Amino acid sequence: MDTVKRKNVGTGFSMCVQPAFIVGTNNEDGSYNFAPITWVSATAGEDGYMLVVSMFGTKRTKQNVLRTGLLSVNLVSRDMLPLMDYLGTHRAEDGKKDGIPYTVSRGAVLDVPVLGESRWVYECEVAQKAETGPSATFFCKIRNIQLDERLSFTDAFDVELTGLDPVIYSGKYHSVGQVLGGIGDFSA
Repeated sequence: MDTVKRKNVGTGFSMCVQPAFIVGTNNEDGSYNFAPITWVSATAGEDGYMLVVSMFGTKRTKQNVLRTGLLSVNLVSRDMLPLMDYLGTHRAEDGKKDGIPYTVSRGAVLDVPVLGESRWVYECEVAQKAETGPSATFFCKIRNIQLDERLSFTDAFDVELTGLDPVIYSGKYHSVGQVLGGIGDFSA
């Protein structure tokens, strides 16, 4: 393997490759609100995995999570990209986001709005939060996971991303092309 030659570019670049999600929350009047969020990860909690969701700024979705402590986290697949882009370019303050068709139902375990188009949905309850400047990071207990019934996995390490066809975000939208192998396949 060749050694890579690198150059220093300062701290202005932040290459955070993240799967794209659309977070669903309840507004104060009971209506739903959705916003694309790409700062989503996982960590271990006392009772299993927790979802970690960070939100920047003053968006209504963040305010709803701060108020209710509940959210759905809907994985964006490539066929949902027009919806993600639409929701990301229209603010809740400008009126109802209904300029593109999508379906909404309620969570199976929590009272959260869920996108009918998403192949993988987390229903989450905030356990802890941390605020750093204009960002809030929510450590969420996963109360339920809804999967497209056409998908099947044997365990947490068997998730076939090409079947989920997730959108990956790093300043531009990308997709996953192929399975390269599993843990231990390359160490021999």
